[in-house]
Formats: sequence, structure tokens, C-alpha cells
Amino acid sequence: MKNTIITLALIVSPLVLLAQGKKSNAYSWDKLPAVTRPVFNKDTFNIVQHGAVANGLQLNTDAINNTIAICSKKGGGTVLIPAGIWLTGPIYLKSNINLHLQRGSTLLFTTDKSQYKLIAGDYEGKSAARNESPINGTNLENVAITGKGIIDGNGDEWRAVNQSQLTAQQWKAKIASGGVLSDDQKAWFPSEQFKQAHQQGKSMLIKDTKDLTAFAGIKDFLRPNLLVLKSCRKILLEGVTFQNSPAWCLHPIMCEDLTISAVTVKNPAYAQNGDGLDIESCRRFLVENSVLDVGDDAICIKSGKDEEGRKRGIPSSEGIIKGNTVYNGHGGVVVGSEMSGGARDIFIENCTFIGTDKGLRFKSTRGRGGVVENIYARNVYMKDIKQEAIFFDMFYFVKFATDGQRNETPKVNEGTPVFRNMVFDNINCNGAKVGVFIRGLSEMNVQGITINNSWLVADSGVELTDAADIKMTNLRLATESKQPLLKITNSRNVTFDNLQYTTAAPALLLIDGEQSEQIRILNTSLRPADKVLELKNGASENAVSYK
Repeated sequence: MKNTIITLALIVSPLVLLAQGKKSNAYSWDKLPAVTRPVFNKDTFNIVQHGAVANGLQLNTDAINNTIAICSKKGGGTVLIPAGIWLTGPIYLKSNINLHLQRGSTLLFTTDKSQYKLIAGDYEGKSAARNESPINGTNLENVAITGKGIIDGNGDEWRAVNQSQLTAQQWKAKIASGGVLSDDQKAWFPSEQFKQAHQQGKSMLIKDTKDLTAFAGIKDFLRPNLLVLKSCRKILLEGVTFQNSPAWCLHPIMCEDLTISAVTVKNPAYAQNGDGLDIESCRRFLVENSVLDVGDDAICIKSGKDEEGRKRGIPSSEGIIKGNTVYNGHGGVVVGSEMSGGARDIFIENCTFIGTDKGLRFKSTRGRGGVVENIYARNVYMKDIKQEAIFFDMFYFVKFATDGQRNETPKVNEGTPVFRNMVFDNINCNGAKVGVFIRGLSEMNVQGITINNSWLVADSGVELTDAADIKMTNLRLATESKQPLLKITNSRNVTFDNLQYTTAAPALLLIDGEQSEQIRILNTSLRPADKVLELKNGASENAVSYK
């Protein structure tokens, strides 16, 4: 009897933990999270007064950092970057400092990689050796970067690139700039050291040792993020253009009260790991009225990776994302895949995505863990989306350098990710490959997703696999595919109410799998479809009802 009790406890305990992770939601569209902005003294300190020269040739690292230090010692205020091109190495922010870039100013970070120290940092949700970021700060309070200037990370000097990603003229210029080619002459690397580290699959992860000298032989391979702020409070990024980052562009991690307003974030479409904004394990954040055009995910919510992220246990929470425009990017607003600490209470509205790979993107995989819940989106507008407009996938399969062993057995355990309780309203998309794609796990369905009052023009309509408690009301679909409009595989408790659709689909509904059940089509005309129902792989006609 005792052994039986222990066995049952082992089975039930992960489910209990998941239930404990579900907290009552104190927030709504009528009660949004409040984000506190920093306040600064009125004193201004001009970097020119401390020896800075704007000729694009003289290195101004000491002049800028000395100005910041003097301002900090006097209680803080504004450090002024006047118009001009200011070549510099790493900048170390301090508490109570507003780094203000006048219109016409450019902070251009040096390509001399010896200026960047090897540090213990973070990469894709895990502790890793990195070159220090061009702009960085840790354990700060009241810090800002504002103005109308440009911050340029000179990222092309750090990143590898494939010939297929560039025009013939760009490729010729890249070869002429130096660096080395891959053995097949189809990829460019900044250096032989970078090439060897890449080809040998060298790891940058810091595991049992903090001895950074072990990474000296691959230093050139350890690209920095342009801006990293870690464990900081009351942060403001406003008005500035951040561009050409070596890896991720903006990376606040474990911060509170973060405001990002009216910034521009630019990376080339070919930029390897060229994310725009990665908010990791942050509480209370506002991202508003900004423009992103990048080489990877645009606005991305993260919270650590696998066991290390779960041990940290800090979700990204209480966030507002509004009024932003995204052009190129793997996703407009993204959650994951490094979301092992969870994400919750996030509100997305009045955003526009034009030409992104995906629109609203949620991604994870077995072994990640983490609960993503209470996500709300409304008034989102998309055009020319290359893949899916609304996308959930628990089979995210890209192999990363930070990937380690994880439990991928199809059983509920601490590594099982959870996506649940999300409401999307007035989501409009003019052009996508798929309107809505939801793929959960057999042992943990994507659950509790509601889509209301939305209009999607796409090649195909809705695809659900291992999903539960899905409701779509007043959904309009205009499709051109010769596939069924609604494809449902091993999903349950799915409702379509007042569905409107074009006549292009040969069948309204395809049900696949004997586990599909409780599918309801309400207040919907069946006449436009050539055929109402198709069944596959043991699916039952009794699984669906019409009213």
C-alpha cells in the first residue's frame, strides 16, 4: 500500500504544481499594470567637456565613462551626447543617469574586439561566456537612454553570414572586408577563430566553472548583445535608434519597471540572432509606439531556459505592448521559446505587423516547462505575413548552441510547458499562409484560447492539433486553399460561433483522430462549403454538432 501511495504522488505532483502556478488574474483591460518611470536631477554634463571628440576616429570610451562617473558622484542627471559621430568602446551605465543623444548624434561602437572584456553573461536563457555588451548595467536604479540620436553596434564585424543571404555586390564587399570563408566558400566568418568555433560546435555555456580563461580561444565567437541591463529598476529607453547589433539588440533581464517608448530598432534581415527586443524575466514593462525591423524575433518575451530557467523561477509579467509597428522579423510579438520561468498578465494592442514571418507567435517544446497564461491581444493588424497569423507550437525544433539534455518523454513533469487562458479580439490579417495554427502536446494540450471578432485572409483557415477549450466567435475567413477550412486533430471542446467564410474551401470541417470530441459549429451557414464534414483516422461523426 505504501508503494502505491508513493507512485501516485509522483504522478500527481506535477499536475498539482501546474495548478498552483495558476494565480487569479488581478489585471484586465480596465485595470492595466502600472509601470513607474525614472526621475532624474536637472544637471547636465556634456561629454565634450571631458575630452570627447566627434571625428569618428578618436576612441571616446574613457571620456564618456568618466562623464557618467562624474555625473553619478554628483547625484546624477543627464549625460549629453551632442551631434556628431562618437567612436567608443563599452559604456557602463550607472544609477540616476540619463544618457541623452541629441539629434544628429551617433554612438558608433568600435570594431576593435580587444576593447570588449570576456564576461560571465547570459545567452538564450542560460549562463554563458560573452563579450561584454557595448552598453551595459547591472543592479542599477533610475537609468535612461533618451533623445533622437543613433546607437550603432557595428554588428556586421561580429556576425557570420551566408552567401545566399546577400546580393552579389554585398557578397563581394563582404569578402573584400577581410574575414575567412567556409570550406565550401558559401559562408563568411569574421575570423578563423570564429570559423573553427562554429564548425566544432564549441559551447559558450558556463557550467561547473567560472574560469573565463577557458573561453579565451573562442572569444571572437562570443558575440555580445548591443544593450544589456540586468537586475535594474526604473528604466527608460525613449526616442533613440538602436541598430546593427552583434546579436540581440535590446536585452533587459530580471528588471522591474521598464519603459520602452518611441524607439527604432533596426538589424539587417540576414542578422544572425538579430532579435529586436528580448524582455527576459521582467516585471512591469511597457513597450509603446516603437518601430522594429530586424533579423529575428521582433518583440520577444522570455524567462530562462529549461532547468536553469525553472530554478530562477522569475516569469515575465505585468506587461503592456501597444502602438508598435514591426516590419521584417520572425514574429511580431513572440513568447518563447526560452520561457521556462513562465509569462503572464501581458496586454497587446494597436500593433501592426507588415511582412513578418509570423504575427502573434507562441513557441515551446518538451523539457522547457513554464506556464504562459493570461495573455490578451486586441486591435492587431497584419499584412503579408509569410507563414501563420496566429501561431502556437509546442514542437519548436530549432537546435541551439545552448541546448542541453532535457526530458522529452510525453509525460507531464516539471519540463512540460503550459499555454493557457488567452483572449484575442479584433485580430485582422490581410495575407498569410495560415490564419490560425495551434499545436499542443498529447499530454498537455494548448488550452483556453479565445478568438473574437477577427478577420483573416489566408491561404488556409484554422489548424488545431492537441488543443482543448478553444472558442472562436465572429471569425471571418477568406481562404484560397483547396484544403478543408477547419482542420481539427485530436482536440476537444472546440466551438466556432457565427463563423463566416468564402466558398473556396472544398470542405468546412476535417476531423482527424479518435480523440477529437465536443466540436460545435454554432450559428453558421453550412451552404457555402462543397462538403460539410470529412473524417480521418477513427474520427467519429458524433464528435461534431451543429446548431
